[in-house]
Amino acid sequence: MSYDLEELEKFRLSGRILCAAREALRGFVREGMLVLDVCEKAEALICEGGGLPAFPCNVSVNEVAAHYTSPPGDESVIPVGSTVKVDMGVHVDGYVTDTAFTVSFNPEGKSMLATAEFALKAVVDNICDGVSTGRIGGIIESAIRNHGFKPISNLTGHSVGRYLIHAGTSIPNVATLATTKVHTGEIFAVEPFVTQPDAIARVDDSSQHTIFRLVRAKSVKTPYAKQLLKHIETNFRTLPFTERWITKVIPHEHYQEAFKELLTSKIITSYPVFVEASKKPVAQAEHTLLIKKDNCEILT
Repeated sequence: MSYDLEELEKFRLSGRILCAAREALRGFVREGMLVLDVCEKAEALICEGGGLPAFPCNVSVNEVAAHYTSPPGDESVIPVGSTVKVDMGVHVDGYVTDTAFTVSFNPEGKSMLATAEFALKAVVDNICDGVSTGRIGGIIESAIRNHGFKPISNLTGHSVGRYLIHAGTSIPNVATLATTKVHTGEIFAVEPFVTQPDAIARVDDSSQHTIFRLVRAKSVKTPYAKQLLKHIETNFRTLPFTERWITKVIPHEHYQEAFKELLTSKIITSYPVFVEASKKPVAQAEHTLLIKKDNCEILT
């Protein structure tokens, strides 16, 4: 899908806000600090910049590759010597951009994050109108393997849209036979994931779920569930959210029952936390790119 000039300017503004928040956050992440503090700092920076979070800030430590955000009251901390992925998104009037960076407090993690950034730059230098997603995956895989690491085979980048984090087209991190091509005016989040050479190099779903999304609105039984659903519809639409953002919408004593009703009715769904199958650490880098005829524009 391509966009008109007004829509593109909203994507660009979204990207500028996100870029500023990311750069301000790079020096903020430290060993021993609460994961919750990183999440809340990222989301505050986005709002201070004039945007809204497109999804809860993900802070994924070591073998956790993606989809972890602090639940309410989270007391987990950034471990000493860890490798930490911070994945953030902004929307302006629904127009989404997505970025991620890695901070590592150990030498191998720093090599992995440098490799993720190298692979991302390789895509930036080669992506343009007409390039197939399979070839982009090959560029990423070669860049990572040439540095002595492995790409995560079942994590992908993705097209973005209005109120859509995943707008239909995936960008693999390994070479595939996919013939789908990217085209001028389309917008993609490209995100190489890197792990150690002896890793299985794929992720499994864990039993933990900290991020949620509205699937479909339908009638609910209790007034508090109805009130909670209305808030989710109004404020997030199809975008992901965290319980941290909604626990004060209704009286505390009714919250758990109302939230459970939305889940069991399949009105909302949850995202499992992704963990590398052999429990090896993972690094990540990500930009949102606007495809042009002969190159791309980095929006983030």
